[in-house]
Amino acid sequence: MKILFSVLILASLVLSGCSTVTKPNSNKVASEPVVSPTLQVESKGLKRKVAIARFTNETKHGNSFLLDEHKDRIGKQAMDILSARLSETGKFIMLERADLERINKEADLSGLKTSMVGADYLIIGSVSEFGRNSTSEVGIFSRNKKQVANATVNVRLINVNTGQIVFSEEGSGISGSEANSVFGVGDRAGYNSSLDDEALSAAISKLTSNLVENLMDMSWRSYILQEQEGSYIIAGGKEQGIKAGDEFDVVKAGKKITNPQTGIEIELPGETIATLKVIQTMGSAQNEISLCQLETGNLKGADFASLYVQEQGEG
Repeated sequence: MKILFSVLILASLVLSGCSTVTKPNSNKVASEPVVSPTLQVESKGLKRKVAIARFTNETKHGNSFLLDEHKDRIGKQAMDILSARLSETGKFIMLERADLERINKEADLSGLKTSMVGADYLIIGSVSEFGRNSTSEVGIFSRNKKQVANATVNVRLINVNTGQIVFSEEGSGISGSEANSVFGVGDRAGYNSSLDDEALSAAISKLTSNLVENLMDMSWRSYILQEQEGSYIIAGGKEQGIKAGDEFDVVKAGKKITNPQTGIEIELPGETIATLKVIQTMGSAQNEISLCQLETGNLKGADFASLYVQEQGEG
């Protein structure tokens, strides 16, 4: 009887020692973005020019007194990830702003003169939450360690023409790993720095879908540069998605008034006065232009400074 009782106690201790074990192997769980069906089809719209103005780390994580204000590693990492996500869609012309100083210095060394393109929309973002948590459960014969990293990212989309915030979004991501060992056999988990990167990437991926859809919903505009022998030259070309046969409305800009409640200048709806049809695109990069012919309306003597070109049906 005493032997049986001792066996039962030993079995109970073994079971309690192993009760914290979930898996004998380590695993990682990273938040995956849900891709909107809108982003899975080829875009028929024209490409907007987008620049990420700044992306900062507003948390204490990664900030050290040894780093100056230009050594924001997490902020730069977030900017690079977001820029890559937007470029991968093929729907935008991404303009460099973060490393503009380096670009200008390299151009000076090469004896070149840089000609910068203005963006239609600016993205301003920040990492508002960044941290990790580690928990351990130790039994008599087992050990279990979990590491979880989390990140939250906020972005704002700004219309360059008006300075108005037209969209804001927040995305959060979590990445975790777990290691288990029983009787000293299994995984031993050290500090896993890759979890921080995975959590940040997951947070940005989560907001990218909505950001892209809102950018595509924003109006596309171009401008008439000049008239040449009965034809009209507008800014933009093949790289922005313009092709021969496309038709655009020519709109006379509406009156601008200031909203006394917000102090924001509002442009009233414009008036469509003509239609242009693209004959040919030419040039490259920032020098792209399109040659158009007048389909409807009359532009004789018109002040091009008060006109803009937009996609048909966009007004």
